[in-house]
Amino acid sequence: MPKLPPTMLAVRAPVPGGPEALLFEECPIPLPGPHEVLVKVAAAGVNRGDIAQRRGHYPPPAGASDILGLEVAGEIVARGNRVSRFSLGDNVMSLVSGGGYAQYCLAHEAHSFAIPSRLNMLLAAAVPEAFMTVWHNVFQRGRLQAGETLLVHGGASGIGVTAIQLAKAFGATVIVTAGSSKRCDICRELGADVAIDYKNDDFVLEVLHATNGAGANVILDMVGGGNIEKNFEAAAVEGRIVQIGFMESPVAKASFRTLMLKRLVYTGSTLRARSVEDKARLAHAVETNALPFLRQGTFKPVIDRTFSLDHVAEAHRHMESGRHIGKIVLAIS
Repeated sequence: MPKLPPTMLAVRAPVPGGPEALLFEECPIPLPGPHEVLVKVAAAGVNRGDIAQRRGHYPPPAGASDILGLEVAGEIVARGNRVSRFSLGDNVMSLVSGGGYAQYCLAHEAHSFAIPSRLNMLLAAAVPEAFMTVWHNVFQRGRLQAGETLLVHGGASGIGVTAIQLAKAFGATVIVTAGSSKRCDICRELGADVAIDYKNDDFVLEVLHATNGAGANVILDMVGGGNIEKNFEAAAVEGRIVQIGFMESPVAKASFRTLMLKRLVYTGSTLRARSVEDKARLAHAVETNALPFLRQGTFKPVIDRTFSLDHVAEAHRHMESGRHIGKIVLAIS
């Protein structure tokens, strides 16, 4: 094992608040457990979960680091005595339950992926959270099939652009909502068949028009609030609606009559608190079904902006502004 410094720089939010609540701390470098690798972090993805944790609404699960950051890319500099998938010096991109906003981060070997040769560290850091979220919610929970129609709310977000790319790669028709004509244009450039400016158009009417009245077979929603009842109207008979976030509100008033009449499935999920085994199975599915598109160069992650770790507060402000298209990434080393 290469000689490591005794401490590292990391970002925590010990008191909930705005971006100013993010504090830099010097802390010991963590030691890997039997199936863990220690990653010298080159880049870390910024996610809505980080914003929620900073605000005090998304605490890390028991045993996880309270350092912010849910996905990293970097070089393995130490490993546990039972790690079998990776060697020292390997470059990996990993989903983590916390600890990503730091110079070093622990990751479970089963939640880590070899970085495709076509991706640099910044692009790799944009992969784990988005790909695992989309694969689980669109393809496993939503059961999207070739020839079906997917509606994605927040089509210009990191999750949204990944959903567009993967759904098109598997032969689906993709409709998205986005908050401006510019964002809609970019979604179309990425492959969306229809892009709806939800600020100016009724997405229910537009979806029904685009599908000749049939509606969307799968709906991926990270907005909640007023979208919840509208999604029932925009869904096809036997449609599947998957809730993955609440940018508006987790509380809504809705009539469930439409859900019954259309025989809809309304489900949702979170990723961070799932068991090690559950995330390992999901990672294997992503490795097998989704990552080949990155290896082949079919498409690549979309990065909006990169910030240095010193400017992490600015990165959070940028995400909260809603102006980003694709992923926001921190360059750490």
